[in-house]
Amino acid sequence: MIWIRQIIARERKRVKMLVQYLDPFLESASSVISQVCNVDISRGELAEKEWIHREGHTWIRIGMTGQLQGDVFFGIQEDLALRIISAMMGGFPVNEMDEIGKSAISELGNMISGNASTILSNRGVLVDITPPLFLLNRDMQEMTGTALIAPLDLHDMGTMEIQIVIIR
Repeated sequence: MIWIRQIIARERKRVKMLVQYLDPFLESASSVISQVCNVDISRGELAEKEWIHREGHTWIRIGMTGQLQGDVFFGIQEDLALRIISAMMGGFPVNEMDEIGKSAISELGNMISGNASTILSNRGVLVDITPPLFLLNRDMQEMTGTALIAPLDLHDMGTMEIQIVIIR
């Protein structure tokens, strides 16, 4: 019975540690998207889940090196991604994900991750981020594993997810 409690305590500590690393990304995403899209944002419940590939999503991967190593994935429904890109381009209508759109949504991931790495640094965790990588659905189908997932509700615009997989 004691060893079960120890396992449970270790697992809670591990999840708490992951949450402390995900929180800066949520804080940063809320701030950046709120400013870029002029929209209020609500954070959903954090959950540890098996990685699930979702059709109809745009994915941005940002790698982390330094005291934390791993990847942060931003999953955005394609129609929401187009609305965000439109907002980033001053309201210009965007109907398809072309090269300019891919660049814009990748830059959004870069802005969020850059701010998050600054927040982590201010908390004593030194990380560097890699350039954003725009992933196609076929790139995501092979991925497996567990991630800490948090949805961000952009109210009338839609919902996006931030997923973090960290190797410590």
